[in-house]
Amino acid sequence: MVSDSPSVRVPAFGFVSVLAAAALFGTLGPLSRFAYEAGLQPSSFVAWRALIGFIGIAVFVAWRVRRGARALVRFADVPARARVSLLAAAICGFSLNMAMFIAFGRITIALALLAFYTYPAMVAVGNLVLGRERLDASRVAALALALAGMIAVVASQLDPSTGIRLDAIGVGLSLGAAVCQTVFVLISRDGYRQVPTEQAIGVVLLATIIGATVVTLAAGGGANLTSPLGEPSVLPLLLFSGIFAAAIPSVAFLTGIRSIGGTRAGILMLFEPVVGVILAAWLLAEHLAPIQIAGAIAILGAAVILQRDASPGGTAETSAAGIVVAGGP
Repeated sequence: MVSDSPSVRVPAFGFVSVLAAAALFGTLGPLSRFAYEAGLQPSSFVAWRALIGFIGIAVFVAWRVRRGARALVRFADVPARARVSLLAAAICGFSLNMAMFIAFGRITIALALLAFYTYPAMVAVGNLVLGRERLDASRVAALALALAGMIAVVASQLDPSTGIRLDAIGVGLSLGAAVCQTVFVLISRDGYRQVPTEQAIGVVLLATIIGATVVTLAAGGGANLTSPLGEPSVLPLLLFSGIFAAAIPSVAFLTGIRSIGGTRAGILMLFEPVVGVILAAWLLAEHLAPIQIAGAIAILGAAVILQRDASPGGTAETSAAGIVVAGGP
């Protein structure tokens, strides 16, 4: 798990953090499929994943504190605006999780991903409007290349012979999740920088636990929520989902946003569906077409463009918090 060490000041660390987060988040497709086959409802899966992720982060923070690190801040010492930003990010985190996992149940996963991964373009436009980041030729090229690669990877899963479920609610939920992710990214770069990464993600996961639990109970799913306690066989799946598909990638993603900015982080996150498709081909015996391989190469090519743009020869400015941010404000 990564931390806010002040010694980490090179954009390359942010790139690695985001790509690692994308790879780990990419396991969620197969993991959620296995969880649903085990009888869990989407809201129950969201609640358990967030709970285990929260416990994992709490243990890590406690370990750091015992070793002498000042890993926590008192929220009373955090400016009111930063507290509001963190609360907004937590609400967005809960909302996008619920929206996406419900959408997966209403439309094909490929169609849901196509709608959701419009968010990197939204982030780029948002940062441009806010005057935070340039949208220069290299970033436009990288965004176009990554989006084209994502479409090649995901759209090839849409088999017309099986029927494409164009459910308005499902598509709307996926687009709503994209908006939530956009707001999360735009807020998270500087909105609550005073709060250490692990502590901030802990707040986001706590909000998700509470929200998903309330939704499950309101829908009469109390028995489903507690079902893993009576089915120990599903606990390893939930443990992996909570630690390796929630806690670690969430911290890595936020670390990357704070290091390299929202636009680059959003583009690099397009690597997530690539990992998901590859895992689906391996674990679920789903066919991996040549166009999907080409799409994966295109996304990695976009990462190379972004990394060269953030190289020592490019422009890099230091943010108010003292972290070198390539192409930042």
